[in-house]
Amino acid sequence: MNPFVTHYRVVGALLIREMEARFGSKPGGYVWALLDPAAHIILMTLLFQAIARAPALGTNFPLFFATGYLGFQFYQAMVSYVNGAVKSNRTLLSYPNVAPFDAVAARAILQSLTTALVACIVLGVILAYMRVPPTLHWAPILEAATVASILGLGIALINNVMFLKYPLYEQLFTIVNRPMFLISGVFFLPDAIPLPYRDIVLLNPLVHVTMLFRTGFYDGYRAAGLDPVYLYNFAFLTLFLGMTLFTFSSSLLRNE
Repeated sequence: MNPFVTHYRVVGALLIREMEARFGSKPGGYVWALLDPAAHIILMTLLFQAIARAPALGTNFPLFFATGYLGFQFYQAMVSYVNGAVKSNRTLLSYPNVAPFDAVAARAILQSLTTALVACIVLGVILAYMRVPPTLHWAPILEAATVASILGLGIALINNVMFLKYPLYEQLFTIVNRPMFLISGVFFLPDAIPLPYRDIVLLNPLVHVTMLFRTGFYDGYRAAGLDPVYLYNFAFLTLFLGMTLFTFSSSLLRNE
């Protein structure tokens, strides 16, 4: 049998298995996937409405926070879920037809589809309740979602190896990754930060993700400092390093 057909079938089977394990046979699992980001956006909206008259961009608090949070989630959710792909499917890797990358691919596909669906629903509800909904520009929205997912996948590939090889690394990564939500432009505009601190903040590629994502919703947003070339270079270099490390660690991933 063609090896590509074999891997296609294996990934499909793992995808169904991951859906059942994550969401179960009841609709409650899918509802929670929607309620979690919605709760974060509502909480941030209520908090900042109490201390500010208007959001940093536009006039609608829910839209401002949703465009920041959901853009960031294309990275964060990918990393969080795909990090444990190999560990969670350890017993299946004893079968020769199941490759470690099949487990990663199944989780990456499921997470990408889940995040995209949740983003469409949450943003759709917010836009439906706006008196004058903005004109959406799909190119930067899809571009930001794609590059954020690529960045998340690259880091997750590295982590699948490093978590097994160096247990301390997993704890260090958790500590470093935790504040990313606070410094990635989710609830502030990076280009509003004065120099020289703005240049430091712009070293974070996720800042460029949120800025790019928001340009698809706000016509007048200039996104000063946005550098798509830097973002793409960082994301694809991370993916290349992740795939290289993952490929050369196949024996470790199967036998650890």
